Amino acid sequence: MPMLTICDSHILIFWQDDPKRLSTKASLTLEQALANKSLTCSDISFWEIAMLFKSGRLRNNISAEQYMNDIILTMSLTVLPVTSEIATLSQKDIFINKDPADRLIASTAIANKAPLISADTKLQNIDALNIIWSSYPYCKTMSAIALAITATRKS
Repeated sequence: MPMLTICDSHILIFWQDDPKRLSTKASLTLEQALANKSLTCSDISFWEIAMLFKSGRLRNNISAEQYMNDIILTMSLTVLPVTSEIATLSQKDIFINKDPADRLIASTAIANKAPLISADTKLQNIDALNIIWSSYPYCKTMSAIALAITATRKS
């Protein structure tokens, strides 16, 4: 069985709506994981996507449920639940990020000993994480989820 590859919420949005926003390293990793059917995400990512739909920050030509189901089908994505181990890990002092979704997503990667595809600079200095990304000029000034919102904002 191939090693799992965890996708951060914004990676799912980038892949679905604007793949050019992915770094080269992230794109290559996604292609390989797609071929191996080893792409996963934390279930909290779908909560974040639903919130973006509710706020009108993601396209509204389809329902939030259809959008998420399309991601699952086209990426052959496995959605991983938040377990007691992941919930406990998310409360460790290794996180400077206070965002509970980010902490749960990162903890999902740590618990599964899997790389995390993420542009989130707040996660990149956690020793226990193997972050897949490369430099992106705006990451230092905008959060990764803000990048996703900006890229997919309704016109």
